[in-house]
Amino acid sequence: MIIELPTTTTSKISRALVKIREEGGAVALGRVLTLVIATRHGAEEEAIEAANDASREHPMRVIVISTPADDGPEEESRLDAQIRVGGDAGASEVIVLRAYGDTARNEEGLVTGLLLADAPVVAWWPADAPDVVSQSSIGRMAQRRITDAAAQSNPRGFLEHLAARYEPGDTDFAWTRLTLWRAQLAAVLDQPPYEEITAIEVHGASDSPSTILLAAWLQAQLLAPVHQELYDPAGSRAGIHEVRLERASGTISLVRTQPSIVTLTQPGQPVHDISLPRRNLRDCLAEELRRLDPDMLFGDVLQHGISGLAAPSTSPVPFSATSQGGS
Repeated sequence: MIIELPTTTTSKISRALVKIREEGGAVALGRVLTLVIATRHGAEEEAIEAANDASREHPMRVIVISTPADDGPEEESRLDAQIRVGGDAGASEVIVLRAYGDTARNEEGLVTGLLLADAPVVAWWPADAPDVVSQSSIGRMAQRRITDAAAQSNPRGFLEHLAARYEPGDTDFAWTRLTLWRAQLAAVLDQPPYEEITAIEVHGASDSPSTILLAAWLQAQLLAPVHQELYDPAGSRAGIHEVRLERASGTISLVRTQPSIVTLTQPGQPVHDISLPRRNLRDCLAEELRRLDPDMLFGDVLQHGISGLAAPSTSPVPFSATSQGGS
C-alpha cells in the first residue's frame, strides 16, 4: 500500500503513521532500527529496493530523504511525502520525503520527528556523501554511517578523504564487497603448508576502491610488500581481477575467470573453481546492518593501510577476453 501526502509536514506524516497503525495493526512493532537514506530526486528506487530486501533480515523503518541536485533550479519550499507499507515495503515501512527549496536544507528537522524511539539509527548515502559524514546533519544522529566510494567520481580520492576525516562508525561498501574475497583468502592460508608470504600482487580496475582496500588489508595482515597492477576499466568490468601470494613452495593465485567464478591455483593441488559473485546492494546493506558497533578493522585499514601502499602500476590493457572483473 502506498499513501501519497503532497505538500505536507512531518507532524502530518506522524499522524498518518498512527492512523495506519490503528487501522491496520501495529506496523512499527518489532522494528529494530531506523535506516535513513539520503539521496537525490529520481534516484530513490534502487536504494529503496535494496532496503526492502534487507528488511526481511532486519525489520526496520526506512526514511528516504530525497533532495534536488545541487545544480538544479531553486524551487519553492515544499515537502511531498509517501508512506509505503505491506507489499510495497518488504518487512519494513518506508517513508519517502521529497523536499524542495529551503525545506531540503533542513534534513535533521525532517527526520527527527519520524525516528523510532529508543532504536539505533543507521545513515546511508548511496551516491554523493557529505564532506564529513560524521558531522553532517544526518550523520550526527547515526550510530553507523555508510558511504560508497565506488559511486564517487574519484573513488581513490574519496577513500583518502574519508580516511582523513574518519570517525568510529563510518564504513563504506567498497569494504563490504571484500567480505567474500577476504574469507576465501583466509581459508586458503589456513591450510598447510604454513609458510610465510613473501610478496603479494593485487590486480584490478583503476576505478575499483575495493582493489585498493584489499591490497591495504593484505599488506597489514601478512606484513609483506604488495604490488598493485591497475587496469583501465574501459571495455571490461570494474573490480578485482586477481590476487597472487608468493611463498617458498610456490604461488597461490585467485583469478576471476567468469562474472561469479574465481579459479584457485596452488602448488601441488588441483585447480578449483569457486563461486564468488559480485555482491549487490542488498547483500552489502544486510551485512552492514548486522553490526551496529564500529568496524575497527576497516578504520585501521582505511587510516593506516592505504597510506602505506606503494604507488600502483597502471596499464591501459583491459582484462583478458575470458575474464570478467568485479569485486
